Amino acid sequence: MTRPENILLFISKVLNYIAGISLSIMMLLTVTDIILRAGGYPIIGTYEIVSLLLALVIGFAIPQVSLNKGHVYMEFLLDKMSGKWKNIMNTFTRVLCILLFAVIGYKMFSVGAVFHASGEVTATVKLPFYHIAYGVAVCCLLECLVFVLDIVKIWSPQHE
Repeated sequence: MTRPENILLFISKVLNYIAGISLSIMMLLTVTDIILRAGGYPIIGTYEIVSLLLALVIGFAIPQVSLNKGHVYMEFLLDKMSGKWKNIMNTFTRVLCILLFAVIGYKMFSVGAVFHASGEVTATVKLPFYHIAYGVAVCCLLECLVFVLDIVKIWSPQHE
């Protein structure tokens, strides 16, 4: 493996751990809120916090899922193609994904800037939105690098 690939793998793994921790916090917060709500003492802002954590879970897990090939992959058409055409089709889909995630990342940075400039916060616990938007934007741009790495692997001699 090359140094940039190792760095990308490390960053993706760290982000995935953050996503896992966020998911665990969501679970614990939800269960605790349900138990306390039954006793008449709900946790204020649970819905807002869980919503923000969900954005972290989804955004931060994307690069690692792609590196692990954990996404939905339709092979029925590719199985009928020769090796060269399969590589061309795989490259084409990765380029489309790069464009898609670049646009999403750019838009999330724009949304984060708007949230930051306006001081937008959650209604109950007053948590700012822009940190989450910027974090998801970085993850989307990191996903673009994952697809570039994937294209390099597709055209390397040791590719399946």
